[in-house]
Amino acid sequence: MERILVVGVTGAGKSTLAQTLSSRLGLPYHEMDALYFNGPNWATNSKLTEDVSTLTAEPRWIIDSLGYPEVRDLLWDRADTVLWLDYPKRVIMPRVLRRSVRRTVTRELIFGGNRETWTGWLSREHPAWWAWSQHGVRRREVRRRVDDPRFAHLDTLRFGHPIDTAAWLASL
Repeated sequence: MERILVVGVTGAGKSTLAQTLSSRLGLPYHEMDALYFNGPNWATNSKLTEDVSTLTAEPRWIIDSLGYPEVRDLLWDRADTVLWLDYPKRVIMPRVLRRSVRRTVTRELIFGGNRETWTGWLSREHPAWWAWSQHGVRRREVRRRVDDPRFAHLDTLRFGHPIDTAAWLASL
C-alpha cells in the first residue's frame, strides 16, 4: 500500500480518508481537484497529464480520485491499491449538501482560489447536482475498472458504508 487511489462519488469522503491515510502512513497526498482546477473562474490545468505523470512516477503517493478521463488510465496503471468508498445516495447526499452549504455560506476558498456560490447551485456541475446525477454512473465505472483484467494487479478494498471504512482505518 504505497500508491493509493481513493475512489467514490462526490461527497463520499475521499479527500478526508486520503488526508487521514497520508498522516498515518506518511504518504504524500495529492488532491485531484486541486490539480485539475488551478486558477480563478474554474480554470483547468492544461498540463494535468504531465503533472499527474510526474506525481505518479514517484514510489509513494495517495490521490483522492477515480481520475479525470485524461489521466484515469495512468492513475489506475500506476496505483497498487484502490480504496473504493461505495456508499449509497442516502449517505452521500446529506454529506455533499452540508459541505456545499458550508462552503457557500462561509465563502470558503477551494480549488484554484474558487468558491461555491448560491448561483452555482443552479448549475448541473454543482457538487450536489453532480453527486445525485453521477452516483450510478460513477459506481458502474469503478465496478468496470475493478473487474477489468488490466487492473487485476490492484489490491482493491470496497467499503459499502462509512462504518466499514472507519473499522478498517482503526485496524491499521
